Amino acid sequence: MTLPPEESLILVNEQNRKVGTGFKLDVHQRGLLHRAFSIFVFNQSGQLLLQQRAEGKYHSGGLWTNTCCGHPRPGELTVNAARRRLQEEMGFECPLLNVGTLTYHARVSNELIEHEFDYVYVGRYEAEPRPDPNEACAWKWIDLETLNAQLASQPELFTVWFKQIIQQPGAQLHALKERAARAPTATG
Repeated sequence: MTLPPEESLILVNEQNRKVGTGFKLDVHQRGLLHRAFSIFVFNQSGQLLLQQRAEGKYHSGGLWTNTCCGHPRPGELTVNAARRRLQEEMGFECPLLNVGTLTYHARVSNELIEHEFDYVYVGRYEAEPRPDPNEACAWKWIDLETLNAQLASQPELFTVWFKQIIQQPGAQLHALKERAARAPTATG
């Protein structure tokens, strides 16, 4: 297990107003509400790009999750952070559309708590990603019917936040797929 760097996160209240900053590990140990983003990238066939988190991640290693997640740095616009992390984690860029926000609270492994004010972005991409192996050990394009069947039969293979996000109104997989269909397509 690799501990996260002493990265600062933006602490917010329920209205998404900044109330301070905190170090990543401490924020997750204490379950403090902080700003984050989740990205769902689809291809023209409507398949979702999933990543399998690297085994060495400080939590949820080896689990499947949405295309990319992360946190903006203090002073960084959330959309810019999303673009940066998509490139850093998955090795590509594509136009991203913000389709809303949601708040969730979930206990993850190692006694850590995700409590996030989460911006949800969708995009479209038509090439193979080039993930950083320290971030993602595998990836796959998956159709939503197959994914829903896997979520029902083997929920333990997926991150807690992925399962929580896609249960939120407006963030169900088919709704995200429809919204992504309106995004410009990047081809690598």
